Amino acid sequence: MSKRGYHHGNLRQALVDAALMLIEQRGPTGFTLSEAAKQAGVTPAAVYRHFDGREALIAEAALQGYEIFGDLMQYAYESRQPSALKAFEATGRAYLAFARKYPGHYIAMFESGVQINRSAALASIANRANAVLEQAASDLSQHIPPEKRPPASMVSAHIWAMSHGVVELFARNSPGRASPFPPEDLLESGIGIYLRGLGLIAPDA
Repeated sequence: MSKRGYHHGNLRQALVDAALMLIEQRGPTGFTLSEAAKQAGVTPAAVYRHFDGREALIAEAALQGYEIFGDLMQYAYESRQPSALKAFEATGRAYLAFARKYPGHYIAMFESGVQINRSAALASIANRANAVLEQAASDLSQHIPPEKRPPASMVSAHIWAMSHGVVELFARNSPGRASPFPPEDLLESGIGIYLRGLGLIAPDA
């Protein structure tokens, strides 16, 4: 085995990249630390200089995923201002786009079993994307009297769940789960029905 991995400048990131590839191919429990080390070009012992186990390695992959995810959500929200509705819908589409473009990160974040409260850093960055969606939901309800507004946290949680469901069922090539419509259309129509039901947008919006 080449010892190049011992000396290159970012072994930690090389290990994360190797894990992301293996996660995408085999799932979060389908590889060993030794396999990640081999993919990165180092001995298994070298992994423990940076991570104390496979879960720690996956948690770092998840943290980096949440950083990318949060940036995408923030950009989607800001790029559709000043329309509260367009900004809100854009965050849903950003969820689908992230799952497609970064499948290894997505799996590490949402399917690996790694808890976001594993570390303060992971919890903080994981909550950032949700905060963007919650702000977008709050923007939509400004025309409703405060005492009649649905909680922004509830709205954002429902839309997050809807987005996640569309991704899992129709946006990741699940066997036997052919979508009758493009996933983006399914999500947009679902969001529209939900928001109209709450009175957050007009029936003809």
